[in-house]
Amino acid sequence: MSSAPLLPAGASETNDDSYYCGVPKSMLFKTGVEGLSEEEAERRLEKFGPNQLAEKKENPLLKLLLAFVSPMAIMIWIAIAIEAVIKDWPDFGVLLTLQVLNSVVGWFEDWKAGNAVSALKNALKPECQVIRGGQHKKMDATLLVPGDRVTLAAGAAVPADCEICEGKPIQVDQAALTGESLPVTLACGDSAKMGSNVTRGEIEAIVTATGGETFFGKTAAMIASVDEQGHFQKVILQITFGLLCVSFVLTGIVLGYLLLNGEDVLQAIAFAVVLLIASIPIAMQVVCTSTMALGCRMLADEKAIVSRLTSIEELASMNMLCSDKTGTLTMNKMELQDDLPMWTAGITRLDVLEAACLAAKWREPAKDAIDTLCLKAIPLKPLDRYQQIEYEPFDPSTKYTEATLKDDKGYVFKVMKGAPQVVLSKCHNRAQIGASVDAKIMELASRGIRGLAVARTNPKEQWELMGILTFLDPPRADTRATIEKAYDYGIDVKMITGDQQTIAIETCRVLGMGMSVLTPENLPGAEAMGDKSLGKNYGGLVENADGFAQVYPDHKFTIIEILRQRGWVVGMTGDGVNDAPALKRADIGIAVEGATDAAQAAADIVLTAPGLSTIVTAILYAREIFQRMKNYVIYRIACTLQLLSFFFFAILAIHPNAFGFEEHLYFKLPVIALVVITILNDGCIISIAYDHVKPSHTPEKWHFTEIFVVAVVLGGVAVVSSLLLLYWGLNTNEPTSILKKFGMSELEYAQVCTMIYLKVSLSDFLTVFAARTTGPFFSRLPSYHLGIAALVAMGASTGLSHYWDDILDLPEMKSLTWKWIGFVWAYCLVWFFLQDIIKALTYWALYKMNIGSEAHHQGLMQKKDKVVAKRDNRRALTHESVMKGESLAKASVRMTGKSTALQLDQDASAKYKSMSSSEVMSELSNLEAKVRALKDALK
Repeated sequence: MSSAPLLPAGASETNDDSYYCGVPKSMLFKTGVEGLSEEEAERRLEKFGPNQLAEKKENPLLKLLLAFVSPMAIMIWIAIAIEAVIKDWPDFGVLLTLQVLNSVVGWFEDWKAGNAVSALKNALKPECQVIRGGQHKKMDATLLVPGDRVTLAAGAAVPADCEICEGKPIQVDQAALTGESLPVTLACGDSAKMGSNVTRGEIEAIVTATGGETFFGKTAAMIASVDEQGHFQKVILQITFGLLCVSFVLTGIVLGYLLLNGEDVLQAIAFAVVLLIASIPIAMQVVCTSTMALGCRMLADEKAIVSRLTSIEELASMNMLCSDKTGTLTMNKMELQDDLPMWTAGITRLDVLEAACLAAKWREPAKDAIDTLCLKAIPLKPLDRYQQIEYEPFDPSTKYTEATLKDDKGYVFKVMKGAPQVVLSKCHNRAQIGASVDAKIMELASRGIRGLAVARTNPKEQWELMGILTFLDPPRADTRATIEKAYDYGIDVKMITGDQQTIAIETCRVLGMGMSVLTPENLPGAEAMGDKSLGKNYGGLVENADGFAQVYPDHKFTIIEILRQRGWVVGMTGDGVNDAPALKRADIGIAVEGATDAAQAAADIVLTAPGLSTIVTAILYAREIFQRMKNYVIYRIACTLQLLSFFFFAILAIHPNAFGFEEHLYFKLPVIALVVITILNDGCIISIAYDHVKPSHTPEKWHFTEIFVVAVVLGGVAVVSSLLLLYWGLNTNEPTSILKKFGMSELEYAQVCTMIYLKVSLSDFLTVFAARTTGPFFSRLPSYHLGIAALVAMGASTGLSHYWDDILDLPEMKSLTWKWIGFVWAYCLVWFFLQDIIKALTYWALYKMNIGSEAHHQGLMQKKDKVVAKRDNRRALTHESVMKGESLAKASVRMTGKSTALQLDQDASAKYKSMSSSEVMSELSNLEAKVRALKDALK
């Protein structure tokens, strides 16, 4: 019998709990055993929409069109229009080519990176078992509607929020939602949430919410609230804006000077616009995008899909990694521990394990996680001598499993396994062993270890406790090593989990992370979201903690926000719906293998292989990519300053008519020469994405002072050398010309222009080799991609200088002889060596003044040493607590107090040096009071 139809059109809607999206739940969810009819399902699908989260889709064609109307693109269009008006078709064609290349390449690289993630998501096609019109069928889970009757069976995902119908209870794994490792039991009337998985049993359920109305969907809504620019966009905008301001001022002065001296208006504007285009970093976005896209492809080969291109840059800067526990740090699979306390004399570990297996259907496939653990622990062949006469399966209300067996000699006995307190209550000698069993149970619980008691009847048919099997969700094999590497690369690691505090403390202990684990009682609530003072109020507390337990999505979100407000660049790993908001809020979100759709959608990087080792690889790649982008930015600023400054001073200060060239009041190159320089330069520099670089051992950071100082030095040396060569070139008609002493012939004005074109081109291409290292240019050889690209570009400029008349035949420039070309090459190389020496000295001076990346890395190395010292102190305190037999929960409290005192001591060391004696005495009095308070807390 299908449910009643929906409310008629025009019915009033309400947000009352008895309504779902304006429809009474009493009508909507009253579905019979035959399920909905196909007609009713279609009506509901039309009203409520598909069972999927709304995705923000972008039109690739629209993005391509927008690439042609960006601020830089508009400037090129202006230059193209001017060239069309004055009918300078060669310049028009070259500028149009530059426009197409600049826009299409950037769009194409971004599109390719996006396709990689789309392919990953398209591979995930959830299906479900639904009852429609009395027929059981498998269909696409996105077509489910509220009121559908579905079958939830072992191994299947819960396709939507559902209310369990009558039947035998099922077990559901909610680790993706709550972080809890063990399944929970759901019975009639309970709610199964979308994103969880059925591990045992089979039952029918009614869909109560789909899509955005599910718990899964509402969590995703929190993710959508986060939308801000990444670090990379901010850096590019800052650099571009700065260069634009300088370029506009200088080109504006040049344009005014040209117009005042009678230059044709359109010719003057065309030159100024093209000079502006050649100066500003048109290809900066393209080069950086190409560099990061290449990094994305390299990471894809390492089983990591990048969903947001600019996250590569942020990954290089990451200095804090917050990791989810279940499924990320741990296996999300319980394993038996070596610790097996026993209370029956004369038995062994094997005896206890055999009894645990006999209290199960050992000849059948394991029904749950506990049976799986026991049946895999020992060989089952020896159990064939037993016959199972009766079997009572596990019942959540009794919390134990019992079996009656007969061995090959006819002896009949019973075995039982279950909750330790329940099993102990059935033992005949509970009064004698109760205290020791209770103590052991408490000790295991304090360490976050779960216990399973095993008992057997004696010949008097009395129950005797054999022992307690212990099991724990163990860390992944590579987790500890990964955390160690993270420390080595200057990244602090904190655990965030929804599991109990004791379990979290034990996991931290095993992984060597310390035991200072906080719970939500120490953190601000959901009402504090958006508070800009979180970092100030809670920063110290969060920074000093090793982990956080029993947290919900809003707590994870808040922890990330606190750390970000404190200036940390935060990475977050996770796999479940409960991790998704924090993944989105983090600077770099990393979804591990098997992550839910929500986690993948929120993450910047999606791992497709188990473990965390890929993260370290990704960090190294990211830091290499950052180095390449930084080198390019320095180089591009230097080129901008070289072109702008050279033409500014050449036009305003050097007058060719003073050297006998009466027709030329000022020096300027034709527009096409500037455009050719730009195209060859940008085409060559894209190969920097493949350059050889050495990743830093500390997180990267943009140092604008260093970048601009080094760029000014590199560009300044090139400007001086170009102005000097221009002066010498214009002076070749004088008998006292210095160039005639080198046997050089006299130059026409058009040849001087060609010489300067070649000089500026070669200086640009050589500068990239100086910009890519902090020491001598030969300290790290370039990749063959960059080397070949630079040689091709310099060869093209050289050939064009010699064959100008044959190729372009434009009167403003004339071909140079090979002798003059050789002289320009030698001149450029001499100045390149001088430029590289001055650059190395500049880096040295900046380091001495504690400015720039070298000083930053030195500071981070010291900070890393402090992190290592803090980690070693945590381990020592952990070892101390274990040796004392102290509970981990108590040790965690004590360790937090000791860590606080240690931090006070380290901070005071630096502070007291700047104090007067009276101030020191006053401060010592305050510290004495604090120490007394700490002692009271430790007691």
